[in-house]
Amino acid sequence: MWLAYACGSAFFAGITAILAKVGIKKIDSNLATAIRTIVVLMFAWIMVWLTGSYTPVRSIETRTLIYLALSGIATGASWLCYFRALQLGDVNKVTPIDKSSTILTMILAVIFLNEGLNEKKIIAMVLIGVGTMLMITRKKSGGTKSRAWLIYALLSAVFASLTSILAKVGIDGVNSNLGTAYRTGVVLVMAWVVVFVTKKQKQVRSMTFRDGMFLILSGIATGASWLCYYRALQLGEASVVVPIDKLSIVVTIVFSSVFLNERLQPKAFFGLIMIVGGTLLLI
Repeated sequence: MWLAYACGSAFFAGITAILAKVGIKKIDSNLATAIRTIVVLMFAWIMVWLTGSYTPVRSIETRTLIYLALSGIATGASWLCYFRALQLGDVNKVTPIDKSSTILTMILAVIFLNEGLNEKKIIAMVLIGVGTMLMITRKKSGGTKSRAWLIYALLSAVFASLTSILAKVGIDGVNSNLGTAYRTGVVLVMAWVVVFVTKKQKQVRSMTFRDGMFLILSGIATGASWLCYYRALQLGEASVVVPIDKLSIVVTIVFSSVFLNERLQPKAFFGLIMIVGGTLLLI
Protein backbone atom coordinates (compact mmCIF):
# COMPACT_ATOMS: atom_id res chain seq x y z
CA MET A 1 0.00 0.00 0.00
CA TRP A 2 2.84 2.43 0.76
CA LEU A 3 4.00 2.14 -2.87
CA ALA A 4 0.55 3.09 -4.20
CA TYR A 5 0.40 6.11 -1.90
CA ALA A 6 3.95 7.17 -2.86
CA CYS A 7 3.10 6.97 -6.59
CA GLY A 8 -0.08 8.98 -6.02
CA SER A 9 1.96 11.60 -4.19
CA ALA A 10 4.38 11.85 -7.12
CA PHE A 11 1.60 12.31 -9.66
CA PHE A 12 -0.21 15.06 -7.79
CA ALA A 13 3.07 16.82 -6.88
CA GLY A 14 4.02 16.89 -10.56
CA ILE A 15 0.75 18.57 -11.49
CA THR A 16 1.13 21.05 -8.63
CA ALA A 17 4.30 22.59 -10.05
CA ILE A 18 2.69 23.29 -13.43
CA LEU A 19 -0.51 24.73 -12.01
CA ALA A 20 1.48 26.91 -9.60
CA LYS A 21 3.80 28.14 -12.36
CA VAL A 22 0.81 29.28 -14.40
CA GLY A 23 -1.00 30.73 -11.40
CA ILE A 24 1.85 32.88 -10.06
CA LYS A 25 2.81 34.74 -13.23
CA LYS A 26 1.37 38.07 -12.10
CA ILE A 27 1.17 37.50 -8.33
CA ASP A 28 3.88 37.69 -5.67
CA SER A 29 5.07 34.14 -4.98
CA ASN A 30 4.69 34.50 -1.18
CA LEU A 31 1.08 35.66 -1.56
CA ALA A 32 0.36 32.83 -3.98
CA THR A 33 1.80 30.32 -1.49
CA ALA A 34 -0.36 31.74 1.32
CA ILE A 35 -3.53 31.54 -0.80
CA ARG A 36 -2.75 28.00 -1.95
CA THR A 37 -2.19 26.93 1.64
CA ILE A 38 -5.73 27.95 2.55
CA VAL A 39 -7.01 25.50 -0.05
CA VAL A 40 -4.65 22.77 1.17
CA LEU A 41 -5.77 23.30 4.77
CA MET A 42 -9.45 23.03 3.84
CA PHE A 43 -8.75 19.92 1.78
CA ALA A 44 -6.76 18.34 4.64
CA TRP A 45 -9.47 18.91 7.26
CA ILE A 46 -12.19 17.58 4.94
CA MET A 47 -10.19 14.35 4.68
CA VAL A 48 -9.80 14.25 8.48
CA TRP A 49 -13.56 14.46 9.01
CA LEU A 50 -14.35 12.01 6.20
CA THR A 51 -11.98 9.41 7.66
CA GLY A 52 -13.08 10.09 11.24
CA SER A 53 -9.48 10.58 12.34
CA TYR A 54 -9.91 13.79 14.36
CA THR A 55 -8.15 13.90 17.70
CA PRO A 56 -8.02 17.01 19.93
CA VAL A 57 -4.61 18.67 20.24
CA ARG A 58 -4.57 18.13 24.01
CA SER A 59 -4.67 14.35 23.56
CA ILE A 60 -1.57 14.31 21.34
CA GLU A 61 1.86 13.94 22.95
CA THR A 62 3.86 17.15 23.31
CA ARG A 63 6.84 15.59 21.53
CA THR A 64 4.68 14.72 18.53
CA LEU A 65 3.22 18.24 18.38
CA ILE A 66 6.69 19.77 18.50
CA TYR A 67 7.90 17.66 15.59
CA LEU A 68 4.73 18.41 13.60
CA ALA A 69 5.24 22.13 14.20
CA LEU A 70 8.91 21.97 13.18
CA SER A 71 7.96 19.97 10.11
CA GLY A 72 5.34 22.59 9.24
CA ILE A 73 7.89 25.40 9.58
CA ALA A 74 10.36 23.54 7.35
CA THR A 75 7.57 22.91 4.83
CA GLY A 76 6.60 26.56 4.82
CA ALA A 77 10.20 27.63 4.23
CA SER A 78 10.55 25.06 1.44
CA TRP A 79 7.35 26.22 -0.25
CA LEU A 80 8.24 29.90 -0.08
CA CYS A 81 11.64 29.19 -1.64
CA TYR A 82 10.28 26.72 -4.22
CA PHE A 83 7.53 28.91 -5.60
CA ARG A 84 9.83 31.92 -5.66
CA ALA A 85 12.27 29.82 -7.68
CA LEU A 86 9.45 28.78 -10.02
CA GLN A 87 8.56 32.42 -10.54
CA LEU A 88 12.15 33.31 -11.45
CA GLY A 89 13.25 30.23 -13.40
CA ASP A 90 12.01 27.52 -15.75
CA VAL A 91 10.10 24.59 -14.29
CA ASN A 92 12.43 22.02 -15.89
CA LYS A 93 15.41 23.70 -14.19
CA VAL A 94 13.95 24.42 -10.77
CA THR A 95 12.25 21.06 -10.23
CA PRO A 96 15.37 18.83 -10.57
CA ILE A 97 17.21 20.88 -7.94
CA ASP A 98 14.26 20.76 -5.58
CA LYS A 99 14.06 17.00 -6.06
CA SER A 100 17.77 16.64 -5.15
CA SER A 101 16.53 16.82 -1.55
CA THR A 102 16.22 13.04 -2.02
CA ILE A 103 19.94 12.58 -1.41
CA LEU A 104 20.04 14.66 1.76
CA THR A 105 16.87 12.95 3.03
CA MET A 106 18.41 9.50 2.53
CA ILE A 107 21.54 10.56 4.44
CA LEU A 108 19.51 12.06 7.30
CA ALA A 109 17.30 8.95 7.40
CA VAL A 110 20.38 6.79 7.95
CA ILE A 111 21.71 9.10 10.69
CA PHE A 112 18.53 9.93 12.61
CA LEU A 113 16.08 7.14 11.73
CA ASN A 114 18.57 4.24 11.68
CA GLU A 115 17.46 3.20 8.19
CA GLY A 116 19.94 0.93 6.46
CA LEU A 117 22.31 2.07 3.69
CA ASN A 118 23.26 -0.64 1.20
CA GLU A 119 25.09 -0.69 -2.14
CA LYS A 120 21.86 -0.25 -4.09
CA LYS A 121 20.97 2.92 -2.19
CA ILE A 122 24.48 4.32 -2.64
CA ILE A 123 24.36 3.74 -6.41
CA ALA A 124 20.91 5.33 -6.52
CA MET A 125 22.20 8.40 -4.67
CA VAL A 126 25.07 8.78 -7.13
CA LEU A 127 22.76 8.46 -10.14
CA ILE A 128 20.28 10.97 -8.71
CA GLY A 129 23.06 13.41 -7.81
CA VAL A 130 24.81 13.25 -11.19
CA GLY A 131 21.49 13.37 -13.01
CA THR A 132 20.49 16.50 -11.11
CA MET A 133 23.78 18.21 -12.01
CA LEU A 134 23.26 17.39 -15.68
CA MET A 135 19.79 18.94 -15.59
CA ILE A 136 21.02 22.25 -14.20
CA THR A 137 21.45 24.45 -17.26
CA ARG A 138 23.26 27.73 -16.83
CA LYS A 139 21.73 30.81 -18.36
CA LYS A 140 23.91 32.71 -20.77
CA SER A 141 23.14 36.04 -19.17
CA GLY A 142 25.22 36.89 -16.10
CA GLY A 143 24.43 38.82 -12.97
CA THR A 144 23.01 37.90 -9.59
CA LYS A 145 19.43 38.20 -10.75
CA SER A 146 19.79 35.35 -13.27
CA ARG A 147 21.08 33.05 -10.51
CA ALA A 148 18.50 33.93 -7.87
CA TRP A 149 16.24 31.04 -8.92
CA LEU A 150 19.12 28.62 -8.25
CA ILE A 151 19.62 29.88 -4.70
CA TYR A 152 15.91 29.60 -3.92
CA ALA A 153 15.74 26.12 -5.47
CA LEU A 154 18.68 24.90 -3.37
CA LEU A 155 17.14 26.29 -0.18
CA SER A 156 13.87 24.60 -1.12
CA ALA A 157 15.67 21.25 -1.37
CA VAL A 158 17.35 21.65 2.03
CA PHE A 159 14.11 22.54 3.82
CA ALA A 160 12.22 19.77 1.99
CA SER A 161 14.66 17.15 3.25
CA LEU A 162 14.29 18.41 6.81
CA THR A 163 10.51 18.28 6.38
CA SER A 164 10.56 14.59 5.51
CA ILE A 165 12.67 13.58 8.49
CA LEU A 166 10.75 15.70 11.00
CA ALA A 167 7.41 14.50 9.59
CA LYS A 168 8.48 10.85 9.76
CA VAL A 169 9.13 11.27 13.48
CA GLY A 170 6.15 13.54 14.09
CA ILE A 171 3.50 11.30 12.51
CA ASP A 172 4.65 8.20 14.36
CA GLY A 173 2.00 8.62 17.03
CA VAL A 174 -0.81 10.31 15.10
CA ASN A 175 -3.04 9.56 12.11
CA SER A 176 -1.33 10.72 8.90
CA ASN A 177 -4.37 12.74 7.70
CA LEU A 178 -4.63 14.52 11.05
CA GLY A 179 -0.88 15.14 11.13
CA THR A 180 -1.06 16.68 7.67
CA ALA A 181 -3.92 18.96 8.75
CA TYR A 182 -2.09 20.21 11.85
CA ARG A 183 1.14 20.74 9.89
CA THR A 184 -0.69 22.67 7.20
CA GLY A 185 -2.06 25.01 9.85
CA VAL A 186 1.51 25.87 10.84
CA VAL A 187 2.43 26.45 7.18
CA LEU A 188 -0.60 28.73 6.73
CA VAL A 189 0.35 30.95 9.68
CA MET A 190 3.97 31.13 8.51
CA ALA A 191 3.01 31.97 4.92
CA TRP A 192 0.66 34.80 5.88
CA VAL A 193 3.17 36.25 8.35
CA VAL A 194 5.65 36.51 5.47
CA VAL A 195 2.98 38.12 3.27
CA PHE A 196 2.15 40.82 5.82
CA VAL A 197 5.80 41.45 6.69
CA THR A 198 6.57 42.02 2.99
CA LYS A 199 3.29 44.00 2.61
CA LYS A 200 2.08 42.00 -0.39
CA GLN A 201 -1.49 41.42 0.87
CA LYS A 202 -2.84 44.30 -1.24
CA GLN A 203 -2.09 42.33 -4.42
CA VAL A 204 -5.13 40.16 -3.68
CA ARG A 205 -7.25 42.90 -5.27
CA SER A 206 -5.38 42.61 -8.57
CA MET A 207 -5.94 38.87 -8.89
CA THR A 208 -7.96 37.71 -11.87
CA PHE A 209 -10.47 34.86 -11.89
CA ARG A 210 -7.99 32.80 -13.94
CA ASP A 211 -5.21 33.36 -11.38
CA GLY A 212 -7.51 32.31 -8.57
CA MET A 213 -8.65 29.15 -10.35
CA PHE A 214 -5.11 27.97 -11.03
CA LEU A 215 -4.08 28.64 -7.44
CA ILE A 216 -7.10 26.71 -6.14
CA LEU A 217 -6.39 23.77 -8.45
CA SER A 218 -2.75 23.86 -7.40
CA GLY A 219 -3.82 23.80 -3.76
CA ILE A 220 -6.11 20.82 -4.32
CA ALA A 221 -3.31 18.94 -6.11
CA THR A 222 -0.93 19.75 -3.25
CA GLY A 223 -3.45 18.55 -0.68
CA ALA A 224 -3.90 15.26 -2.51
CA SER A 225 -0.13 14.85 -2.83
CA TRP A 226 0.44 15.52 0.88
CA LEU A 227 -2.23 13.08 2.03
CA CYS A 228 -0.73 10.33 -0.12
CA TYR A 229 2.84 11.25 0.82
CA TYR A 230 2.47 11.25 4.59
CA ARG A 231 0.42 8.07 4.51
CA ALA A 232 3.25 6.46 2.52
CA LEU A 233 5.81 7.79 5.03
CA GLN A 234 3.81 6.26 7.85
CA LEU A 235 3.73 2.85 6.14
CA GLY A 236 7.18 2.69 4.51
CA GLU A 237 10.81 3.78 4.94
CA ALA A 238 11.54 7.47 4.40
CA SER A 239 14.69 6.64 2.40
CA VAL A 240 12.52 4.80 -0.17
CA VAL A 241 9.24 6.73 -0.04
CA VAL A 242 10.89 10.11 -0.62
CA PRO A 243 12.72 9.11 -3.85
CA ILE A 244 9.52 7.66 -5.33
CA ASP A 245 7.68 10.86 -4.49
CA LYS A 246 10.42 12.75 -6.34
CA LEU A 247 9.48 10.90 -9.54
CA SER A 248 6.98 13.74 -9.84
CA ILE A 249 9.79 15.36 -11.83
CA VAL A 250 8.80 13.19 -14.80
CA VAL A 251 5.18 14.35 -14.61
CA THR A 252 6.29 17.97 -14.20
CA ILE A 253 8.67 17.94 -17.15
CA VAL A 254 6.19 16.23 -19.46
CA PHE A 255 3.52 18.80 -18.61
CA SER A 256 5.98 21.71 -18.82
CA SER A 257 6.91 20.57 -22.31
CA VAL A 258 3.28 20.32 -23.43
CA PHE A 259 1.77 23.39 -21.73
CA LEU A 260 4.72 25.74 -21.11
CA ASN A 261 6.79 24.90 -24.21
CA GLU A 262 9.90 24.26 -22.10
CA ARG A 263 12.23 21.86 -23.88
CA LEU A 264 14.99 19.69 -22.45
CA GLN A 265 18.47 19.74 -23.95
CA PRO A 266 20.06 16.33 -24.68
CA LYS A 267 22.30 16.62 -21.60
CA ALA A 268 19.33 17.42 -19.38
CA PHE A 269 17.32 14.55 -20.86
CA PHE A 270 20.15 12.13 -20.04
CA GLY A 271 20.21 13.57 -16.53
CA LEU A 272 16.48 12.90 -16.20
CA ILE A 273 17.01 9.27 -17.21
CA MET A 274 19.69 8.93 -14.52
CA ILE A 275 17.40 10.40 -11.86
CA VAL A 276 14.57 8.06 -12.81
CA GLY A 277 16.95 5.08 -12.97
CA GLY A 278 18.37 5.87 -9.56
CA THR A 279 14.89 6.20 -8.10
CA LEU A 280 13.69 2.91 -9.58
CA LEU A 281 16.64 1.16 -7.93
CA LEU A 282 15.13 2.03 -4.57
CA ILE A 283 11.76 0.41 -5.24
